[in-house]
Amino acid sequence: MDNTEKKRMNSPTVIELQNLTTGYRSKGRKVEIGRCMNATLTSGTLTCLIGTNGAGKSTLLKTLSAFLKPLEGRVLMNGKNISSLQPDELAREVGIVLTDRLRIHGMTVYEMVAMGRSPYTGFWGKLAEEDAALVEAAIRQAGIEHLATRQIATLSDGERQKTMLAKALAQQTPLIMMDEPTAFLDFPSKVDTMLLLRRLAHDEGKTILLSTHDINLALPLADQLWLLDRNGQLCTGTTREMLDRGALATAFQNPHITFHEGGIHLHL
Repeated sequence: MDNTEKKRMNSPTVIELQNLTTGYRSKGRKVEIGRCMNATLTSGTLTCLIGTNGAGKSTLLKTLSAFLKPLEGRVLMNGKNISSLQPDELAREVGIVLTDRLRIHGMTVYEMVAMGRSPYTGFWGKLAEEDAALVEAAIRQAGIEHLATRQIATLSDGERQKTMLAKALAQQTPLIMMDEPTAFLDFPSKVDTMLLLRRLAHDEGKTILLSTHDINLALPLADQLWLLDRNGQLCTGTTREMLDRGALATAFQNPHITFHEGGIHLHL
């Protein structure tokens, strides 16, 4: 067991899934997607949620962030059922970045990032000196200083993604959840973003859960993997544990791919 794994096991639990079933209700019936899931997220760790298209990763993230209600079971945040938390309480605990496309006009990047401070700025949303400093720091961390005065409507998909990451950073929550944060980024930006999130977890003690299809980055960088398979079952563990179980090869069946701790190897 390496030092990172020891740290994860000794860190406080931030999120706990207890027999959680996710999905939605349609015409009076339950449509289950993820079934009877049990897992934990601990502070100071980067966890990557992986799985094939349609496995239910986005549904799970929306359930953990209280956008959707569980069909069965419950989600605990710091020991409290998230369904009992008020919106302002939740906003101080978790920063959320989903893949929903922004359709906003008349707002600059700086103003959008500054909205991350809204749980702390009161009714009028006036930034104090400390708030402004946190907004500027978040913009620097996300590498979008050159975009600060741009209108949101003029941004590319990748630039929007970085802006929403900066907003989550400005929110200064102990927990950050992100749905495909690297989806629209070029490869160098993907690497920079994943390394930034890993540093935030390890150096600042944040708990970060993100879904991703970038398996080549997730395997070497994640402290823990959450693998959601086609049957709605959630398997968790380190990359090494997943490899030893054969879980990755089973979930991503392809004769041209093998998995290792550094990512994937293509057989052409």
